[in-house]
Amino acid sequence: MPVYRLSDQLLFPAPGSAEPGGLLAVGGDLSPRRVLLAYSLGIFPWFSDDEPPLWWSPDPRCVIFPERIRISRSLAKCLRQGRFRVSCDEAFAEVLDGCAESRRGQAAGTWITAGMREAYLRLYRLGYAHSLECWRGDELVGGLYGVVLGRCFFGESMFHRAPDASKAALATLARHMAAWGWPLIDCQLPNPHLLSLGAVEIPRAEFLNRLRRGGVLPGLVPAPGFPLGRPEPEDAREG
Repeated sequence: MPVYRLSDQLLFPAPGSAEPGGLLAVGGDLSPRRVLLAYSLGIFPWFSDDEPPLWWSPDPRCVIFPERIRISRSLAKCLRQGRFRVSCDEAFAEVLDGCAESRRGQAAGTWITAGMREAYLRLYRLGYAHSLECWRGDELVGGLYGVVLGRCFFGESMFHRAPDASKAALATLARHMAAWGWPLIDCQLPNPHLLSLGAVEIPRAEFLNRLRRGGVLPGLVPAPGFPLGRPEPEDAREG
């Protein structure tokens, strides 16, 4: 099946036309409008420095249902003792850089290229991207970031510099989302770390249906909103 090549038009092919590995389209740009359109369709960008933008819609899709997150005894003890302070949107750029740094030197390298970094910083300034930071005193020791549309959190990456730090950030996010009745944390692709935290794989069709029930509608980008995030994002008409 040929991969769809994007033009300057803000259009994506149907997610169901992706290759078996999940690759759906190539090309386009990382403007806020295009990236947010992609998320509303259940599509995400993922590529390396030497590649054009690649857009993915894997089947199955890895997700965490917030009320079902798996908390180990050691993590529960860590949270109970308050070993870390978990904040939101206090150090978005630093979390982004921590996630990129944690993957440099690995076989697959980092997909957080300079262009991707700037794209998510723009989404942060517009109020659509958010980070949760894990602090030990004044030291940033872990965190995660992602995009919020509707009542869903599209997780992008996480990192830790101290045991359980990224897990504490994710557990805090899941606890709040469960309390709000938010249905879904998108994890994109599975790995042993996520699966140990209760992530599961669901069919693409079910994933898309759950997005719709979570207020994520195809091609419609709502005003930014995240109860833990910054109250005054910049002008959402940018980009």
